Amino acid sequence: MARPRKPLLSRERIVTAALALIDEDGLAALSTRRLAAELGVSGPSLYNHFTVKDEILDAVADTVVAQVDLSMFGGGEDWRTALLRWGRSYRAALAAHPHIVPFLAQGPGRRPAGLRMADAVFGAMVEAGWPPAHATRIGALMRYFVTGSALGSFARGFVGDATAYDPADYPHLQQAHRLAEHQQQVDEGAFETGLRALVDGLALQYEQVAAGRPAGAAAQGSRAAG
Repeated sequence: MARPRKPLLSRERIVTAALALIDEDGLAALSTRRLAAELGVSGPSLYNHFTVKDEILDAVADTVVAQVDLSMFGGGEDWRTALLRWGRSYRAALAAHPHIVPFLAQGPGRRPAGLRMADAVFGAMVEAGWPPAHATRIGALMRYFVTGSALGSFARGFVGDATAYDPADYPHLQQAHRLAEHQQQVDEGAFETGLRALVDGLALQYEQVAAGRPAGAAAQGSRAAG
């Protein structure tokens, strides 16, 4: 009887296994030796597809970013609505794979999906009337905000022991021990509040830019008058 054939090793199979390993045990757990063991192959066989471990990480990171919806850009949608929709999709993709976020936070590098996302956002903002320098800043601040929100849970940072929050020391944290119970509600609500505040703030700057004034000029004038 012929032996059952092992599944052929491919870039896609390697990346899928690497992402599963990172999701399960964290970024530091990924090594070529362990990945090869997970795939049931010898370590050197991985180098037929990737020359170094960082190339595997790049491919994993790009696979995650490729899950972000970009359909709201380039279709004539209002830039504010587009940023809101994109921000939510971006966070959802990262929140599903939080252990890869520190690597993603370094920027797109040469990764195709990351560069396509940067290109789509920048192009849409310029097309909407933002000057190129502002469009670059908008892409940057959105990345800061989304990756920061996906790095960890605010709610889970509080222990569930009510005695940890002595009213004598923390008079305003009497319900803090309940935050972890409502982790999803708290974290998603905080993200949505921040995202809307961010876009609302940009809308105010946009009015100034459209009027031919430097962004922030109105606020500076108000302070000077005060």
